Amino acid sequence: MPKLIKLYIRNVIIGFAIAAAFVAMLLWFNVMNMWHLVSTSDVGILAVLVLWLAHGVVFAGVQFAWAVMSMAERDESGPRGNTPVRIKELHPVPVEAKSAPRARHLPRRN
Repeated sequence: MPKLIKLYIRNVIIGFAIAAAFVAMLLWFNVMNMWHLVSTSDVGILAVLVLWLAHGVVFAGVQFAWAVMSMAERDESGPRGNTPVRIKELHPVPVEAKSAPRARHLPRRN
């Protein structure tokens, strides 16, 4: 199996594990009375499954993006951004400003 696919699968599993821990904490701390809603409803398990799946997709995407972006090579050649550019001396240039003649009467619109 290619290394990229292995990396993706590993990070998706990590993301879904983090999502499972997150949903478990939501239920354990009874955020927004969620434990009561889930435990007293006949479709509570489905609600927890959907909540875990939705959070799993988000956390897996973030985990994979973080893994890919952390693979970037470090450039030790010096600063790359915000480097001041040396500009030769600036001299003002005179520009003559002319205005267009104004119309005396504007046509009326009906």
